[in-house]
Amino acid sequence: MANIPADTAAALTRTQAVFHPADPPRTSTIAFIGTFDVGDPAELTLFTPTTPDGTPRPNRGSDRPSLPGYRDSDLVNRARSQPVHNSGGVELTTVAVTKLSVADAVPVLSRARRDGSADPAAAFWGAAVVLALHLVARGRIVPALSAGGADAWRAGPLDGDDVARVRELAAAMPASARALPVTGDRLPDAEALVRQFLDAVVDGMPRTAAAVKVAGGPLYAARAVHKAPRLRAWADEVAGGLDAGLRVSLRAEVPGGDYATGAFHAVVQAHSLADPSVVVDAAQVWAGTDLGRNARVEVTRALRRASREWPPLARLLGSPVPDRLVLDDAEIDELMAAAPRLAAAGVDVHWPRELLGGLTSRVAVGRAAGGLASSVGLDWRIAVGGRTLTPEELDRVADAHRPVVRLRDGWVLVDAETLRRARERELKPVDGLAALGMALTGSVEVDGETVDVEPAAWLDELRARIADPDSGAEDVDAPPGLAATLRDYQLRGLRWLVRMTSLGLGACLADDMGLGKTITLIALHLHRASGPTLVVCPASLLSNWEREIRRFAPGVPVRRFHGAARDLADEGFVLTTYGTLRADLDRLSGHQWDLVVADEAQHAKNPTSATAKALRALKSTARVALTGTPVENNLSELWSILDWTTPGLLGSQASFRARWAERIEGDRDPVVARRFARLITPFLLRRRKSDPGIAPELPPKTETDQPVPLSAEQAGLYTALVRETMAEIGSAHGMARRGLVMKLITGLKQICNHPAHYLKDASGRLAGRSGKLDLLDELVDTIRAEDGAVLVFTQYVAMARLIERRMRERGVPTGFLHGGTPVPRREELVAAFGRGEFGVFLLSLKAAGTGLNLTRADHVVHFDRWWNPAVEDQATDRAYRIGQTRPVQVHRLIAEGTLEDRIAALLAGKRDLAESVLSSGEAAFTELSDADLAALVELRGGA
Repeated sequence: MANIPADTAAALTRTQAVFHPADPPRTSTIAFIGTFDVGDPAELTLFTPTTPDGTPRPNRGSDRPSLPGYRDSDLVNRARSQPVHNSGGVELTTVAVTKLSVADAVPVLSRARRDGSADPAAAFWGAAVVLALHLVARGRIVPALSAGGADAWRAGPLDGDDVARVRELAAAMPASARALPVTGDRLPDAEALVRQFLDAVVDGMPRTAAAVKVAGGPLYAARAVHKAPRLRAWADEVAGGLDAGLRVSLRAEVPGGDYATGAFHAVVQAHSLADPSVVVDAAQVWAGTDLGRNARVEVTRALRRASREWPPLARLLGSPVPDRLVLDDAEIDELMAAAPRLAAAGVDVHWPRELLGGLTSRVAVGRAAGGLASSVGLDWRIAVGGRTLTPEELDRVADAHRPVVRLRDGWVLVDAETLRRARERELKPVDGLAALGMALTGSVEVDGETVDVEPAAWLDELRARIADPDSGAEDVDAPPGLAATLRDYQLRGLRWLVRMTSLGLGACLADDMGLGKTITLIALHLHRASGPTLVVCPASLLSNWEREIRRFAPGVPVRRFHGAARDLADEGFVLTTYGTLRADLDRLSGHQWDLVVADEAQHAKNPTSATAKALRALKSTARVALTGTPVENNLSELWSILDWTTPGLLGSQASFRARWAERIEGDRDPVVARRFARLITPFLLRRRKSDPGIAPELPPKTETDQPVPLSAEQAGLYTALVRETMAEIGSAHGMARRGLVMKLITGLKQICNHPAHYLKDASGRLAGRSGKLDLLDELVDTIRAEDGAVLVFTQYVAMARLIERRMRERGVPTGFLHGGTPVPRREELVAAFGRGEFGVFLLSLKAAGTGLNLTRADHVVHFDRWWNPAVEDQATDRAYRIGQTRPVQVHRLIAEGTLEDRIAALLAGKRDLAESVLSSGEAAFTELSDADLAALVELRGGA
């Protein structure tokens, strides 16, 4: 793609733009009137408006009304089918133009659409770009052949709304946008030209180096033109579907309305796209209608495509008039199942209006109160119109011998699966915790299908009781033996733990470090007073546990089961380590514990490890896991923890992976993620320092991703580096390849920061060359105007020195602390910042990310991303910590369209999982395939 400087792009938007279609579509061009320093210079003979004295009339961008609905008053009356003569205010004139490929013109045209001073023609094609991008985003593109036999992607198939938008755009097209004459002295047809432009945009979008690898060859993937004449018959059928002036549907009906014995017919209907109110049966099409001379061909093509989704339609293809099918009962059931696939293929199915709403199925859970300790029965509940069928009505459905049944003074369609459920109403019972999980999520998996559930009253009451940690919690106060005053959130945590353990349910307390998990568990032990508590923790925490117990629960026995002194008891606390647990499992598992606490429970995140197996072997009344990081790498680690605290809740590890982890981690399905959250929320309490009411002495913290555009210079450097380095990576292997990937990632991050950073130009001009630095200038001005102070973190000392120079040029006092700063100077800088001697503190992330208290700052800027959220959070906590009295705003600068953009999306969508995936920084990307790496670093959008 061309690197178009910002000033040139701005000039192009104010210039008349004429679309010049070509074959294949991706080779089409946009001609901008005039000569510019980009693209290909050429001459074209165009229609140009003139003033009354015959001189060319300039385009006036300020005259452009909003689109759609625009008419060019000088040309539009001559823009239909009649000739445009060289008189009357319009002349054919040969003018100098600059040609850009459509792909290179897209960013310019997009900008013109938003620019009130843009030329009407450029703004119009910008509006068409939006429609093309919407079609691509919806997957409305298909592979076809161009008229010349080349591989080409085309826009389509278009639905009625799409066609309406195309026609609305065509009606609004300024004649100056299609001023390139065809057949002598005529303007091209506006609607056909819009369709050609859409094809030109979409034909170039799937064509990347990564696409070639995925496709296994250049056809439909590479930008180079490839001829494929062998595909002509197939392509003609595809083109027929794209260019059709109508769409087809099926109307299911029973002639005479005799649903008891009458046969269903599937009647073929044709709908006009030009006038959606026009709907005729196929029999009328064959008898002759005004749907167009190709209506028969278009109906036949649509039926041929639809027959791939529902084979019975193939019977119509050999009929002289493919108007209707008479269906047997089995085919009616097949049609119900195939209806969604047919709709996706552009053929809707319409059922008789007099049929009652279809039957719906739910699973009733816990019809007999047995409690969590016993098995729980499941059976099918079937409803019509939201009303559950009675047993007698269910019997009527079960006895049905065709896909319609008489219910409540009407007829209802019954699919084969619902019929089977009515006949086999009872499902295999499940254990109590699995039933509770169904009640919490509101669904159950049956034969791979997610089905809604209807919990029994006792189960729904239990669900409501535990669904909200703070709702209806037991009235529990701090126990008398506790020598401390619990904060409100700690008392709420205690009440939650009391409720869960009293119900025989385990729990995972996942509060941030320093919020008092230890004192909360001591209070739980004192409240239960039911027997010994075993605490399993890392060896480094033994002393802390012993010290805290003696401090907050004086008089409660505490002994270590570690080293030479391994003493068990029937009261108080017993402290041991994960290593000792594995080594002396026989003694520990032979003891009956009231409560087992696994501190830093992520040590058991691998369910197949000896540590996890040893924890499962312990006998106890209740289990509590403590961890600040319940998920480090993947959701299977969370399964391991919760399956220990509450066995059976999440099912087997294999079923958990299939039902939850793969859909959330791989597919990123938000619906599944929300359902999973409903399942685990009652069993996992997660509080952070920043949560309202948790640490009231801390003010609010606001985190914002600040997207910034690349400058033209940055975009050029970025594109060139990707192109050159990816070519080298393609032929490299092993350590050499890893080195090139690291070099590429580092170089791109430096380009995103500033061209001078990448070019190692310590003395060159700084202003106007970097979107990030320009935004930092604005932020600093705003912060200083509000008497604030800011920490600016970067992982590059060289970049910090450039920022320092820029601040000095603007007269902004700064401090700069990095790894080479001597300790005395470090302390002096921190003290000077605290006294207010300067308000902008530049910090190297590695040198200043931990251990400093800089609460004078109320703003934190991450100039570049470390790509490990934990590291960034630690840096932010230099300002957001105890002692901070003002709200803290965190700004993360992200270069739009670059790999920074993609990584930011990953961190935003899967923050916890991304922490470990990206904890090694850029090194994590050295193992990506060439295709995945290309997709990661490709410059996208209008940058």
